[in-house]
Amino acid sequence: MNVSEAIHTRRAVRAYQSRSVEPAVVEALLTAAVQAPSAMNAQPWRFVVVQDTARLKRYSDIAKQLLLARDHGDNKAASYRDLLAAPEFNIFYDASTLIVLCAGERTPFSDADAWLAAANLMLAACEAGLGTCCIGFALGVLNTPEVKQELRIPPEGVAIAPVILGYPAAPSPIVPRAAPRIWSWLGR
Repeated sequence: MNVSEAIHTRRAVRAYQSRSVEPAVVEALLTAAVQAPSAMNAQPWRFVVVQDTARLKRYSDIAKQLLLARDHGDNKAASYRDLLAAPEFNIFYDASTLIVLCAGERTPFSDADAWLAAANLMLAACEAGLGTCCIGFALGVLNTPEVKQELRIPPEGVAIAPVILGYPAAPSPIVPRAAPRIWSWLGR
């Protein structure tokens, strides 16, 4: 698979086999992640790998409580209320692995750098036949002092890009994409 194929076939996977991702595979994906561009070559990324499904279920339950307790004030968030209230819904979709891309401290470019590394990781995972999905719902719980301590994220550290990883239970459907919307193209 070449880069273009990975870009065009990678999908957000929300159904996984119970099979665990081997440590050597996770390490290879982390090696791919750190090849990402980094502003001023700061390479602020740090990683947390969680392969404990009971812990992930507990974090999911806490995350759902935190999300339901917040007043989002927008229609999109309100549409998720029923899903978040369902006891059987797991924000990590029962994936065997969560990789959290973090920064040692938040800087003007740390979030962008972490997301660039996450993109590399997800494309490398696609090439390896694995599924991934970014889990924005997890950010609240992953940045609580208690969970940061459990995950050994220092107080000044921050979880930025939670990505679940695993073997897909089935092929993910193709999601249509709009053509690029160009606001301007100067000097053409």
